[in-house]
Amino acid sequence: MDAIMRHIISLLVSNEAGALARVSALFSTRGYNIESLNVAPTQNPDISRLTLVTRGSDTVIEQINQQLLKLVDVVGTADMTMDDHIERELLMIKARVAPDELNGIREAVDDFGARVLDERPEVYTVELTGISEYIDEFVKRVGSGCKLISVVRSGAMAVSRGEALLGGR
Repeated sequence: MDAIMRHIISLLVSNEAGALARVSALFSTRGYNIESLNVAPTQNPDISRLTLVTRGSDTVIEQINQQLLKLVDVVGTADMTMDDHIERELLMIKARVAPDELNGIREAVDDFGARVLDERPEVYTVELTGISEYIDEFVKRVGSGCKLISVVRSGAMAVSRGEALLGGR
């Protein structure tokens, strides 16, 4: 039996109303959760890249990819976690920082290579880019030293290494 693993699935979809709804409906009708979802235009205004994170066995993910390809809006699909890829997620975090906590948040920002976007008395807004596990570690560290007001995450995005392209394009 296949192990349940985290998968990043990248899709090229027609940039049309309802395309996202049809993709998400495929997941919900089969009882699969989408942990994160990003949709943005590509260099072709008619095509968008949809990147989602889900969990399942390799067999289940293969079935999902086959079902996705049957949707009229889907131009191409790839399970990025099966190939050599680069993964990133963007985090913006706002934290209430007491004067005695300033050194701790500054150290976390330096240690993780984060960037302060807004530094006001008692409130810091910081951004960080990295793999999801790295983002998790940063949130945990900052949250242990001050009060988190807002955590905004993009979810994982991925691109294959080298010249390989999704859908052979």
